[in-house]
Amino acid sequence: MTLARMPSLYLPHGGGPSFFMTGERKVRYQQTENFLRSVNSLLPATPTAILIVTAHWETSVPSFTGGTRPDLIYDYYGFPPETYTLQYPAPGDPALADRAATLLQEAGVPAHVDHEYGWDHGVFIPLKVMYPAANVPVVAMSLQTGLDPELHCKLGAALSSLRDDGVLIVGAGMSYHNLRDFAAQAPASFVFHDWLDKVLMSNQAGRTEHLAEWHNAPGGRASHPREEHLLPLMVASGAGSDRPGRSIWRGTVGPTCLGAWAFD
Repeated sequence: MTLARMPSLYLPHGGGPSFFMTGERKVRYQQTENFLRSVNSLLPATPTAILIVTAHWETSVPSFTGGTRPDLIYDYYGFPPETYTLQYPAPGDPALADRAATLLQEAGVPAHVDHEYGWDHGVFIPLKVMYPAANVPVVAMSLQTGLDPELHCKLGAALSSLRDDGVLIVGAGMSYHNLRDFAAQAPASFVFHDWLDKVLMSNQAGRTEHLAEWHNAPGGRASHPREEHLLPLMVASGAGSDRPGRSIWRGTVGPTCLGAWAFD
């Protein structure tokens, strides 16, 4: 059987468990939720597995969850009690975790498979929207603590062959993540997204060069006082080919801009 080659994606994971709440927060993130529900329809087929890079897990050595049924990590605070009972019983994929780690090691990057670590909200919240049946195997991947853009592009490039086997590589973050100055920096979010749309249309080397300088981009540092929610984009871009990246969604959360991109 010939498997469909997957693109790699950079997607917004949402604001905590807002997709599964009611009231104002639910409304604020409704555009994002609607987009995530549409993602499978944008793919050539349902993935054989998902490798998802989360903004909420940083390790000194890039790591992959190797459990068969990882526990959920409710790493959000001050939300209603019912949001701490959400479940996402998708299977893990230890073989995929081992393969991904081997690919990094073959590229000269140390890697680790963690058989105990669970799935944080950057993993299970967007996937619960995208694949509510929880029937696609999942492996989560950490960021490396140095948060080096070029390294994360290299990690993506090393993993890109997984796409040939129907594995969907997802960078899960937020393309605007200035929570302390959320509304005041909203204009910067639009300027930064215009810059991202432009530079992500370069080939892989060009994308890597531009993304290494994201902090000098218009609206860049105002959109990301700390870059952990942007770094999954570097992995997704690195996993893409020399074909231009594609903007697959632009929306708003309150006054701020969010986006999503695909790399073929």
